Amino acid sequence: MNQIRVWDLPTRVFHWGLALAIAGLIITGEVGGEAMVWHFRLGYVVGSLLIFKLIWGFIGGFWSRWQQLTCSPKSLIRFLKAQEAPPTYLGHSPTGSLSILIILLFLTLQVGSGLISDDEISNAGPLTQLVSEKTIQWATYWHTEIGKAVILLLIALHVLAIAWYFFKQHENLVRPMFTGNKETQAQAPNSLDRPIDWLKALLALAISAYLVYRLVNLGP
Repeated sequence: MNQIRVWDLPTRVFHWGLALAIAGLIITGEVGGEAMVWHFRLGYVVGSLLIFKLIWGFIGGFWSRWQQLTCSPKSLIRFLKAQEAPPTYLGHSPTGSLSILIILLFLTLQVGSGLISDDEISNAGPLTQLVSEKTIQWATYWHTEIGKAVILLLIALHVLAIAWYFFKQHENLVRPMFTGNKETQAQAPNSLDRPIDWLKALLALAISAYLVYRLVNLGP
């Protein structure tokens, strides 16, 4: 068996950082009150991570790039119609690739709607003064009702998929997200995961955080 570096360190840090930030957002959103200060801060963290993911999908390790997502209609149909056990993918499977894109899309919508939401009590997004009252109402409804429910559903489906792979496919998807490595009998390229790559990731993250900082300070 060959040990292949699939998930580079920046991708792993992004994954677990995003998971922790989302957990914090759910908790602070439910607590409300003074915890909303941290709700906003964690929202900015998630926004920065999403921009980082966009950048890293072009310049990151081999298996972390957008071009490795296998979710074309043909690949999805072939994967879902597999008569026996679906083939093992070093990167994301077709359904996994699709789920990643959906999760990132709805997280982007959730962060974006949060920037222009207003609970009409004491918490308002930093960009509410740039949009109309009707837009604020729609954004607030999406953020607190629809978007929140969709995110929770996607998280539940994600956890169930991991459990299904573990118990039915005997494939541990969590361990590689800690170690970065997967075993395979086939020859496959390794993702570059060197200190110079980590420095590149830090620069991408700094750019992402700066863009979010400029975004949230667009208001008067």
